[in-house]
Amino acid sequence: MEWRNHIVANESALLGKPTVKGTRISVEHIIGLLAEGWSEDQILENYPRLTRESLKAVFLYIQDCLKDGLLYTNA
Repeated sequence: MEWRNHIVANESALLGKPTVKGTRISVEHIIGLLAEGWSEDQILENYPRLTRESLKAVFLYIQDCLKDGLLYTNA
């Protein structure tokens, strides 16, 4: 699966934050829900425009960001 088919960034939507294509739901918001303890099923129930495939794309996007060093800070 190619996350680029599901995750987009557009300067005119949410200040260019990566979102799930066709929605205004940001990757950051989805990761925040998971961090708060929401399950994938709860997210899909509450955000019917999302699919399991779009959630998988979010995870692949985050994985690529980590691989590329985009999420690291110098601590």
